[in-house]
Order: sequence, then C-alpha cells, then structure tokens
Amino acid sequence: MAKKQTHYRKRQAKRIRKGMRSWFVPERDNHYRPHLVRRYGIIVVIGIAIGLQFGYNYMQTGLVLGRVTTVTPAALLVSTNDARAAEKLPPLRIDARLSEAAANKARDMVARGYWSHDAPDGTEPWVWIDEAGYSYSKAGENLAKNFSTAQAAVTAWLNSPSHRNNMLSADYSDVGFAAVEGELDGKPTIVIVAFYGESASRAQVAGASMGRDVREADTSTALTPATRIGIALQSLTPAALTSLALLFVAATVALTAHVYRSKLPKNRRQSWYKNHGVVKASGLLSVAAFIVLLYGGGQL
Repeated sequence: MAKKQTHYRKRQAKRIRKGMRSWFVPERDNHYRPHLVRRYGIIVVIGIAIGLQFGYNYMQTGLVLGRVTTVTPAALLVSTNDARAAEKLPPLRIDARLSEAAANKARDMVARGYWSHDAPDGTEPWVWIDEAGYSYSKAGENLAKNFSTAQAAVTAWLNSPSHRNNMLSADYSDVGFAAVEGELDGKPTIVIVAFYGESASRAQVAGASMGRDVREADTSTALTPATRIGIALQSLTPAALTSLALLFVAATVALTAHVYRSKLPKNRRQSWYKNHGVVKASGLLSVAAFIVLLYGGGQL
C-alpha cells in the first residue's frame, strides 16, 4: 500500500512539473508555444497585473482608484538629511513651529485652491512662519504635490536648482514639513510644504546680520524624463513590483519562444505568428512601462 502511494505521488509530481513546463518552456508537447504567452495566458497576465494595482489601492485607501502615499514629515526629514550628508552638510533639525507653519500653509492652499508661494490675496509664505512664532534671520520654502513617497519628492527637489539650493543650503539649521491631502482644480492632491530656517537668536549669537533673507523655490520647474523615471522607480508599490516581475517573466518566455519559431507548426510559420514572440514581448513590456509611468507623477 505504501509503495502504491509513493508511486502515485511521484506520478502526480511528474504530471505537475510537466504541466508547469508547458506554461513556461517552448517544447514539442506545447508546439513550442508556451501557454503563458498564448492569447488566454497573456489575458491572465495582464488581468493579474491590473488587478493587483486596483486591489492594493483598495486595501490601502478604501478606493479602487485611490492614491497610495507614504509621504510623512519624518520620511521627508530622513531623505533630506541623507541628501545633505552626501554633500557633507550638517543635518537639519525639525522645529515644531516651522512644521506648524508648513501645515497651516498646506491647508490654506487646499482650502483656497491655489498652487503658489503667495496666496491669492498676496499673503507671502513668511507670514505663516511669523504666526507660528518662529523668529528667523533666513528662511526658504519648497513646494511639491502629488508625489507618492518622500524620497520621490526629495529626488524632484534635488533635480531643480532653486529647490536644491534651499534643501542643501548651509545657511539653514531648522526645517518643518507637512503633507496634506485634499483637492486642487477638482482633483485629489497631496500638497507637500517644506519651510527651512535659521533662527534669529542663533544667528545673533553667531554674530550674523539681523536682516531677513527669504528664498522661494521656482514653482514652474519642469522635471526631465530621466528624473520622472527615477521618481517612478522610487515610488513603486509592492503590487506594482509584483506586476512588473510577472510581466517581465512573461516577456522573457515570449522571447524564448521566438527563438524556437522555426519549429512552429507549418501553418503558424506562414502567418504573423512567425514573429509572435517579439510582438507579444513588446506588448507586455509596453504594459510594464505604462505601470512605471503611472508612478512618475508629481509637480514642483
């Protein structure tokens, strides 16, 4: 009885291995057309890739088309100080008053629907700092919106001269961050505000001039395609990474099948199937590129 069970298990395992090979490996049994890259296989692959995005968004936000973000003041501080450390600059310290000012500025932008350093009534950003009780000798403001991760926002700032100058300035010791979700122009938006500062009392002790120096980063900066790709790669969710892995596996199988195109059945070789591997791999990689581009959004 035990021998029969062992033999049965071996046959089952062999059948399973053979079935898996037929999905991934071009061979005679599947006419050198792995099931994974036949029409139904490709539909399953793309369906899973899209379903993972919607499912992950729903689990994280409660909405199928919800925007998943991990931007927090703590994460922005870590990414900023990592960038400063790379330039051998001292780290910035979070100042509660600057954080309060940043949060109030971000909420005002969402409430009144504007995207600018200055409010529609002409209110300058430094008013928010003054109202929070932070007395400064130097101050700067960076804005960003619709980035999914703190690292993506910091990468964008690093690739804009005016934003980079604020973030990597040796003149600042303090910083405050805020990330507020709302709507701008009728679209869901994540507004990110950073206020950099050097307190007046610290400057006075150092013997610096007591005049005020303020710097607004340019809000019309256009990010290059290379920067967009870098931002996208830093913003990919676990679901997106899984989808990309699945699409790359399917594309690899398609290209492998293409190598065996001369062994296709004669009726297949005489049709467009002669190049089916390249065509299908190109389509799958295009879907992968589209997923990556979805995560390359954001604006300065």
